[in-house]
Amino acid sequence: MHWLELDGAVNIRDVGGIPTSDGAATAGNRLLRADNLQDLSSADLGLLVDTIGLDTVVDLRTAHEIDAEGPGPLRAYSRVRHVHHSLLPDGGDDALLARNRSDDAGPDGEPDRVVAHYLGYVAHRPDSIVGALRAIADAPGAALVHCAAGKDRTGVVTAFALEIAGVDRDAIAADYAATAHRIEAIISRLRGSETYREDIDRKTIDEHRPRAESMERFLRAVDTRHGGIRPYLHTHGFAEADVDRLRAKLRD
Repeated sequence: MHWLELDGAVNIRDVGGIPTSDGAATAGNRLLRADNLQDLSSADLGLLVDTIGLDTVVDLRTAHEIDAEGPGPLRAYSRVRHVHHSLLPDGGDDALLARNRSDDAGPDGEPDRVVAHYLGYVAHRPDSIVGALRAIADAPGAALVHCAAGKDRTGVVTAFALEIAGVDRDAIAADYAATAHRIEAIISRLRGSETYREDIDRKTIDEHRPRAESMERFLRAVDTRHGGIRPYLHTHGFAEADVDRLRAKLRD
């Protein structure tokens, strides 16, 4: 995993260098995934904007989160475009989508709440998923997609993008699960924010930890319910030309 060691973010990495199923690889400095960007230092900004060439930020947080946290330091760069595509219903919160039910059982035979949660994004906000993928495809330089932890909402959008790029699903699940290596730092950081502290403390660290099998089950559920990621995207206006542009953007 191509982690970026920053002062003001703990779960940020470049998804370049991931092998594709046809023997190629995803390109570096094209798509970054990250947690909250509120605390970036001047050195962080220099690395992201001047060295990597970041010019598009895809923010998956709700309007409430954005208002509560206030403008981050990247907003000072006029050449960095910010687009907002919340994966939660307008006026809703994380708990709303968690009420979705899934037929996909976890290892203990119980319904997988993480899969149900992600299927809620797919069911309720196809407009935001499509908009986020288009923003990545249209970025002249590097695009960065983020939410609060860089785990759930960011994980789903990144998984869809990697699937379009031709990445094997085992590798998609591994990229998703890599966030587990930083989960203690992520939770500690979010506990420092009034916006997230109460919600974060409703779960244990282990409950927050992402697992590859959850992403694998989620992708299978999208296949079962929607015929696959591409058919789902096509149904919601992400045309073959969009697929081609995103694929070209993310591959060497």
